[in-house]
Amino acid sequence: MQRDLISIHDLSRAEIDKIFALASKLKKKPLQNWLSGKSLAMIFEKPSTRTRVSFEVGMFELGGTTIHLSPNAVQLGVRESIADVARTLSCYVDGVMLRTFHHRDLVEFARWSTVPVINGLSDLSHPCQSLADIFTIKELKNLENLKISYIGDGNNVCHSLMLICAKMGINLVVATPKGYEPKYEITRLAKTDAKQTKAIIEIVNDPRTAVKGADVIYTDVWASMGQEKESAARKQIFKNFQVNKSLVKLAKKNALIMHCLPAHRGEEITDEVIEGPNSIVFDQAENRLHVQKAVLAILLGGKKR
Repeated sequence: MQRDLISIHDLSRAEIDKIFALASKLKKKPLQNWLSGKSLAMIFEKPSTRTRVSFEVGMFELGGTTIHLSPNAVQLGVRESIADVARTLSCYVDGVMLRTFHHRDLVEFARWSTVPVINGLSDLSHPCQSLADIFTIKELKNLENLKISYIGDGNNVCHSLMLICAKMGINLVVATPKGYEPKYEITRLAKTDAKQTKAIIEIVNDPRTAVKGADVIYTDVWASMGQEKESAARKQIFKNFQVNKSLVKLAKKNALIMHCLPAHRGEEITDEVIEGPNSIVFDQAENRLHVQKAVLAILLGGKKR
């Protein structure tokens, strides 16, 4: 496996399958002493619930420990250079999880780090989330000929979902308002990978068209962290992209409902859908723990670099 986990695009199908196989084992037998004496530094420039808790619990259950570093404690690129922080932490810990606004900062950190770096979320991608998402679906459905419909903003979660679907041969239709489509470079990478697996990656601007025949419907918030000033405007722009009962009816019967959380209920998804019998939202949340433990075990399990 790659030394770092920065983007799903960097992983092979075999590496993703390896993560899933190990995550399945760890879900059945969570307590393993594989990372005894190992430490993970966690740098947070953005607020976090699931990412922080799942990584902390994951390291604990694998016998390791975590060090939480807040934005004020580190101040990447302000108090000292990213390169200096990366090289210093590499002297102390066995791995670093970084949750940051700017993807370029993550790439720069990984460039200078001599220990594995894990992307806990950036403005461009969220690989840990998409790994947990597909792992969750795989527990319930055959991935062959599967169709996922993503409804909402073409954001970091959408980007990683596109990349992993392309790698795994899963068909994905992304529906966004005009002007809010996924970034061109991510779409290009996903479609290039999809040619190898014969997956179909499609971008449309009509949510009703997107969900027809869908096995899974996925959504996320309309305004992500750092976009709070756009929230009011986005509510108007995205109002027809709400995942509600009438939209779900257009998908396959018993289509699974997914959301990476936190959810703004009544905006991108209604209460009756997220709490409905086909919702696997909290299965997704739980599986962040198991999949991230597999990533940690693989990346940090060897000798310190």
